[in-house]
Amino acid sequence: MAATKRKVENSILASVHKTAAGLHKAGLVDKATMREFDVLCLTPVEALTPDEIRALREREQVSQHVFAHYLNVRKDAVSKWERGEKRPDGPSLKLLNLVKAKGLEAIA
Repeated sequence: MAATKRKVENSILASVHKTAAGLHKAGLVDKATMREFDVLCLTPVEALTPDEIRALREREQVSQHVFAHYLNVRKDAVSKWERGEKRPDGPSLKLLNLVKAKGLEAIA
């Protein structure tokens, strides 16, 4: 998906979420529905290939050791991700997606 299209979609979701929050505050939208809107507005998490992870680290111009420190994982984990022996998941994958979108300083 192109970056411009993604920004437009994020802007639309933000507007819808703000409207839903106002309706919730007024008592017109229940908690369960509001939670659904909250989930829609989360940053999507995409799986990354070993080459994408290596390219991401190289783009940020850091060693595996430093990259691992930012992600709060062991250096061996980054090495295994880049070789395709393991795949990042959970919080690590979320952090990698944030770094991909906003740079390493976003998680510093």
